[in-house]
Amino acid sequence: MSKVQLYGWLVLLTGSLVGGCVLPGRAQANIPVGEQATDSLNQETSSDSLGNSSPSAPIRQLRDRDRPATTVKEWVAQIEASTSQVTEVTLNRTSTGLEIVLGTADARPLLIDATQFRAEGISLIADIPNTVLALADAQAFLAENPTDDIATVQVIQQDADTIQVRVTGNAALPTSEVTLKAGEFAYSLNPDVEAPEEEVVVTGTTDDGYNPSDSSTATGTDTPLRDIPLSIQVVPQQVLQDRNVTELGNALETVGGVVPSGGRGTSVFGPNFLIRGFDVSDSIFRDGISYFSLAPLSTNDIERVEVLKGPASVLFGQGEPGGIINLVSKKPLSEPYYAVSFSAGNFNTYRGDFDFSGPLNESKTVKYRLNLSYENYGSFRDFVDGERLIISPSLTWDIGPNTSINFFGQYTRNRETLDEGIVALGDGVADLPRDRFLGEDFGKFEQDQFNLGYRFNHRFNESWAIRHALQYTQYEPERYAPLFDSLDESTGELNRIEYFAGGTYKRFFTNAEVVGKFNTGSVQHQLLLGVEYRRDIENPSFQFSNSYPSINIFNPVYTRIPYNIEPEFFRDDNVDTIGVYIQDQVDLLPNLKLLAGVRFDYVDQFRTTQNLGEDREEFELNDSKFTPRVGIVYQPIEPISLYASYTTSFNPSFGASRNSDGSTFEPETGRQFEVGVKADLSDRVSFTLAAFDIRKQNVETPDPGNPIFSLQTGEVTSRGFEFNLAGEIMPGWNIIAAYTYLDAFVSSNLAAFSISRL
Repeated sequence: MSKVQLYGWLVLLTGSLVGGCVLPGRAQANIPVGEQATDSLNQETSSDSLGNSSPSAPIRQLRDRDRPATTVKEWVAQIEASTSQVTEVTLNRTSTGLEIVLGTADARPLLIDATQFRAEGISLIADIPNTVLALADAQAFLAENPTDDIATVQVIQQDADTIQVRVTGNAALPTSEVTLKAGEFAYSLNPDVEAPEEEVVVTGTTDDGYNPSDSSTATGTDTPLRDIPLSIQVVPQQVLQDRNVTELGNALETVGGVVPSGGRGTSVFGPNFLIRGFDVSDSIFRDGISYFSLAPLSTNDIERVEVLKGPASVLFGQGEPGGIINLVSKKPLSEPYYAVSFSAGNFNTYRGDFDFSGPLNESKTVKYRLNLSYENYGSFRDFVDGERLIISPSLTWDIGPNTSINFFGQYTRNRETLDEGIVALGDGVADLPRDRFLGEDFGKFEQDQFNLGYRFNHRFNESWAIRHALQYTQYEPERYAPLFDSLDESTGELNRIEYFAGGTYKRFFTNAEVVGKFNTGSVQHQLLLGVEYRRDIENPSFQFSNSYPSINIFNPVYTRIPYNIEPEFFRDDNVDTIGVYIQDQVDLLPNLKLLAGVRFDYVDQFRTTQNLGEDREEFELNDSKFTPRVGIVYQPIEPISLYASYTTSFNPSFGASRNSDGSTFEPETGRQFEVGVKADLSDRVSFTLAAFDIRKQNVETPDPGNPIFSLQTGEVTSRGFEFNLAGEIMPGWNIIAAYTYLDAFVSSNLAAFSISRL
């Protein structure tokens, strides 16, 4: 077992056992009913230039004396401007349930907004702003089993000036009356029983229509887009529905700087996209986990699509500097939800989509979601048809108020005719009828793929949490059809070869993350620590040497004779990758935010190849790299964010590629400088304007002196600017507008190359 394999299993073991670890946090005391936990606040101090600390005690002037409020408006304003201290918490049993009494210093009233009370899972929650917890004996209050239907009552400091009261039931929301009392006022925490039966059920994530306000792809945390010094574009559920999007390619049509890349005929050679001029076909993720498919990706089970532009190696590891595409899955819902749709289109296309979700028990702690999609379709091309089936089940179990686990799976089945499209003739495309098919009707592409895994989340307190994910993917593609070889332009005779490619591809992925919030003085931090391990095993075989009867592109006569599958080239790949990363989101000031992170990747790959009847050849390569990123956001006024960032990427050289002298290639690296502005024109409309400069080093190209080998040409540059606008410009009128100007060229190359523009 190699070192990296050992490290990978340690990551898995750590992620599985980390739920038993305890992070440093606030002490809690188990307090029986009727007792209270109190603790004094630390005295605020200041430091001199040498770092010595002393209590801050400014001298008060006469003009600084507090003026008593003379109106209700002034009284409320004074409460909002000051911070109250809760010095004691008392629980009293009543004939109908439980009373929670909050005692304050100097009997200062609390500013409580009962409309903000809420129920989450099996907990009743009240957030009280402009308040700090100042208990004498503890930093938080905890009482266990105060009544038969209540498991715990907690009062904690949620952030610097907000406390939270959380009442958690035994397997369900408390049925007894829970009252929160502060001074002379009492508030009911229970949901309003007199509310009308009709209710609004929010399904999926909050997407804010066409103008989503936050994203987790760029930072690994739910962060407002305006606070992120990177270019991110989100395609929310509302847009997917309004445009009747069924495939990823359709979803990305509204994203600036993203275009489909060249492929061979149909998309059975994989979903290919360019971001800012770079191929990101291997940089597609699903819920942050690398995802791969040789067939078009359906959006039936996708809540939204998030595109992060520019290098993203700090969180996502190896990849191209153009960016990444992250598909956010639909999650199980706590209320019953059923949606069925059928559609029909040109070329005998029929599609059915099913989306079912809801709770599986009375307490709604176990929820499911099942997405199913089936499509049968033809094509504008003769003899081309196919079918796809996708089944995506998901199950979420809320183990407790702070712990949940989500199990997920997906099965995909693709069966379609392999179509290579048409050919080039002279300086352009051959002038042929659009329905002209140059393959054979027995040619096929087939793929069976399944994913299975889970995501575990546990929150220690309001500040610290852990996450662990594990996923296993296996796909078995098979491509069998005559492929184009060469064209006699004078006669239109197209030579073809017998082609076959098939095998088994497996991927195992696991990661563990710790997320925490803390302050250093007045500076707020959100820290993310992570470690991940990935193992890829590939065992494909190929057939491509034998010729197949040619076909005339102007007057095709189809042979329609299948050939035997006799693989002649075999490949076995084993690639182990381990990554360790750290990121800190720092609020230096309320309007000045810093993002900084770094990652270390180590890649160990071992490949064997064999031609039929020859000895096996072995190749081994190890690569490692640090990839940092840093960015800053300044918000001169509330709706405007100015940002600048520096990001990097790392992509190892895979396979048996070598220089002509036999030496191995250096990893491809990338870096980007970006500046931009984000603005909220209103609550419903926002835009982003960004300028960027990306440079990719150690780019591989064929060796003109020996086409069997490759060369690393030096550097490719892609620079330009982007504009994106999205939102509701007036009631019922939504808009998405995007423009990208891109200038890509070879900025440094070997003397053997004369090309400069891309």
